Amino acid sequence: MVGRRRLGRRFGWLWAAYAVSTFGTWLAFDAFSLIAILVLHAGPTEVSVLAAAGLAVGAVVAVPLGPWVEFRRKRPVMVAMDLTRFVALMTVPAAHALGLLSLVQLLVVSVVVGAADIAFNAASGAYLKALVRPADLLVANGRFESTTWTATVLGPPAGTAAIGLFGPATTVVANAVSYLLSASGIRAIGGGEPRPVHTAAHGTRLRPRDLFEGWRYILTHPTLRPLFVNTVLVSSLVMATMPLLAVLMLGDLGFAPWQYGLAFGLPCVGGIIGARLAPRLVSRFGQHKVMLAAGVLRACWSLGLAFIQPGVAGLVLVIAVEFGLITCMGVFNPVFATYRLERVPANRIARTLSAWSVTSKATVAAMTGLWGLLAGIVGPRTAIAVAGLLMLITPVLLPRRDRTPDSGEKEPAPPLEAAGPAGKPQDLRAGTAASSFRGW
Repeated sequence: MVGRRRLGRRFGWLWAAYAVSTFGTWLAFDAFSLIAILVLHAGPTEVSVLAAAGLAVGAVVAVPLGPWVEFRRKRPVMVAMDLTRFVALMTVPAAHALGLLSLVQLLVVSVVVGAADIAFNAASGAYLKALVRPADLLVANGRFESTTWTATVLGPPAGTAAIGLFGPATTVVANAVSYLLSASGIRAIGGGEPRPVHTAAHGTRLRPRDLFEGWRYILTHPTLRPLFVNTVLVSSLVMATMPLLAVLMLGDLGFAPWQYGLAFGLPCVGGIIGARLAPRLVSRFGQHKVMLAAGVLRACWSLGLAFIQPGVAGLVLVIAVEFGLITCMGVFNPVFATYRLERVPANRIARTLSAWSVTSKATVAAMTGLWGLLAGIVGPRTAIAVAGLLMLITPVLLPRRDRTPDSGEKEPAPPLEAAGPAGKPQDLRAGTAASSFRGW
């Protein structure tokens, strides 16, 4: 069975690091928004601006990080970004304990964490492609995807319960510690990693054109270009409504924090189901057909969130809508992540993934800010409905057929060392759903 394929001890360490850090992230699900609402008494516009500004400035700061990561060993970069996020997040509970916490500090921490996310994502994508064989990429991405949704099932309910029992900064501490444990796991992988070679054309310094090489490659690729536009737009529409849903459910409709966590944790079982189905569906129907079908289906659910009502019926509606959306995402994300890795040459992976992440985060920031302003004018419910209607249009941006030229675009990166016995690589991961929300 493809789902039980052994990918080696080093992949096991990487997977373990991913699991603990992902659980930490989802334990702290919407922690900054909840802190802003419950501690700093922020309204919908302030919460949206906090989320938007942190992403936007973090994306701008991260622009030069893609080419910088391209010519560095990837594992040390990943460890450094984990430690950076640990230190930044730990300042939040410290300030809260001293009574000094403010929206400005939350914004600064969001910027630092956002930039580190992008650098980590760029490094981890290149690292995964060098770690596993080409035939194992979908299996590896499927395992990350399943882990993400498992953590999302368990994390938000546990996190919101912890907030109720121990205070709003508790989950931020847990998330920070998860980055520290992730760094330890990545270091435990061991083995050598050769330094990327600088060609004579590149030299040893970054050139201005290196900053834009990732975008140039994406926008000139016949299949990655429409996928780029589609995935960025879908992510931004989904994420722009998250602060509004928090305000609507926790404020206007009077749901308790544990109910809010349950509404977004329980449906993630669908993500686990989708991720486990993805390799089997690809084996039967083909990679492009599965990606197209799942991409169309995931656009059909978000409009239902505009009809939330108080009480049990409203909670059931949120769970049903989120379950359908997340199941489709669980299929789409690992297939898309694998498809993208296969089509980006090894010497462009970090810059391309960085460009993708920078654009996604900047667009999410712009859309979140815009939807916060819209909600201030027409109310959160109407703003959510507008996002749902726009989601229905996004499938037209998906490529109807695979137009990848037969020019070696799918050529995989060579392994860092020769494969060992039983197909286990001796040395030396790309974004799944977590790419959009975390940076793995």
